Amino acid sequence: MHVTGITADLRVPDIAAARDFYTGYLGLSVAGFDLGWVAQYRSPDGRAQLQLLTRDATAPRDPVVSVKVGAAVDEAYAEARRRGYEIVHPLTDEPWGLRRFFVRAPDGNILNIVSHRDD
Repeated sequence: MHVTGITADLRVPDIAAARDFYTGYLGLSVAGFDLGWVAQYRSPDGRAQLQLLTRDATAPRDPVVSVKVGAAVDEAYAEARRRGYEIVHPLTDEPWGLRRFFVRAPDGNILNIVSHRDD
């Protein structure tokens, strides 16, 4: 598996209420998407990004990070299963253009392993 990016997923009770802090104070801007329950924010130079989420739309638990693996998402899923890691959310093609699954790391953290449709 080749990781191409990792984004922190911060849980917030209300994305709209949190927006001013992340845009006004930190100077980030909404980048890519705002689906109401999850929104991605990025610095002007693109070097920093994070996602705010209220609750994942289809998974039973929320991830702490999203890990981009491009077209290798199926390989990553197979390898996680081979190693016996707990799959929290199965490999799924989501309606908003992602192919992803959630895996629990041995330390208990839940990671969203993801491929975008355009990867």
